[in-house]
Amino acid sequence: MIDFEPWNRLLRQYVDQDGRVNYFAWKTEQPQAIANWLSSQKNLDFKSNSNNFEQLALWINLYNAFTVSTILERYPLESIRPLILGIPNWLAFLWFFQRRAYYIFDKYYSLAEIENQILRKNLQEPRIHFAIVCASVGCPLLRAGAYFPEQVTQQLDEDARRFINNPEKVRYDSDKKTLYCSKIFKWYRQDFLKVKSSIPEYIRSYLETDLPMNASTPISYLYYDWSLNQRIS
Repeated sequence: MIDFEPWNRLLRQYVDQDGRVNYFAWKTEQPQAIANWLSSQKNLDFKSNSNNFEQLALWINLYNAFTVSTILERYPLESIRPLILGIPNWLAFLWFFQRRAYYIFDKYYSLAEIENQILRKNLQEPRIHFAIVCASVGCPLLRAGAYFPEQVTQQLDEDARRFINNPEKVRYDSDKKTLYCSKIFKWYRQDFLKVKSSIPEYIRSYLETDLPMNASTPISYLYYDWSLNQRIS
């Protein structure tokens, strides 16, 4: 199995407790560190008989490492959604996720394949949506450390609570009796409904403050910020 410790050290060094990444320092000081780590691991055999905890930790770490490495290659940039004359370039945006550019276990993968085929379809874990990051402000916050098989369930629970109790991602307007939440809950609605019968009930199960929400609570989705989740120090 892959040694996650080099990735863990990089995250602890360049990601703060608010999940912001110091891409400038990372690119200046250790631009090849992720590539070197992945290169040293790429010819390992994938253990098809590994348990779900091992696979969750493995593929979440790889998804995030591949994403960060791509951002470092292209840095500086303002957003992961490029613009042409002020208009979103959706083709380039989709190519970011669809291109099979990441080599591991004797095969090329795309970010979309890791997310949709492995993490969502095979492992069926909706909490991955609070853990895998696309490097934008609207995404979940990047954890300042790697995922490990023996801790991954607890880590995903922490990620879900951090995301859902962040008013920038989820908030309830008691006057309007409306739940405002991230579009992640819209895009991946079916994943969350495998656990709870409605989005408000799923969210309520992680809230630190009990709110009067149920399956019929109206939902309004928040603006999704595609600008780069970076910290300049």
